[in-house]
Amino acid sequence: MANKVLVETSARHVHVTDSDLEVLFGKGHTLTNKKNLSQPGQFACEEKVTVVGPKGQLKASILGPTRSQTQVELSLTDARTVGLIAQIRESGDLKGTNGCKLVGPEGEIEISEGVIAAKRHVHLDPKTAEEFGIENGQIVSVKVESESRSLVFGDVVARVSDKYAPAVHIDTDEANAAGLAGAVEGEIIK
Repeated sequence: MANKVLVETSARHVHVTDSDLEVLFGKGHTLTNKKNLSQPGQFACEEKVTVVGPKGQLKASILGPTRSQTQVELSLTDARTVGLIAQIRESGDLKGTNGCKLVGPEGEIEISEGVIAAKRHVHLDPKTAEEFGIENGQIVSVKVESESRSLVFGDVVARVSDKYAPAVHIDTDEANAAGLAGAVEGEIIK
């Protein structure tokens, strides 16, 4: 049986702490759920911030819920466009990364680290991981088919947790390289 899984494109976004949210949007502000995402408990928010770099700025949506550290996830193209260097890292692995300025309607913050290009990853619940024969932290590849740009993504890290639903996350640069529009089905190759 082929290890089929949903492949989703993750556009640029920001995760914020409660305190940074209040600076950016005002005291007592809470995130407004615009749309639930495929990962349980995760949602796209109505709130957006401006990511400012030395060469320019761009708007990015906030994803909820709030987190313990503010993090900016950009494609490498987005980062270069505004003059930032985004290291390829797993979400939450922020030590030693670059920072930037974030501007909201009520204030702005300067983060000293937290700008990353998210490492390709596949979320799996333990049951699906066991069925696929994949362990947490294992590096796999994911094959995607498109009309004229089918390809195999290498260096995809498996993240296994009972808090996850099966889905591969790639960024917009990666989706464009494969000619993908929207969510598609992929095959995990070990």
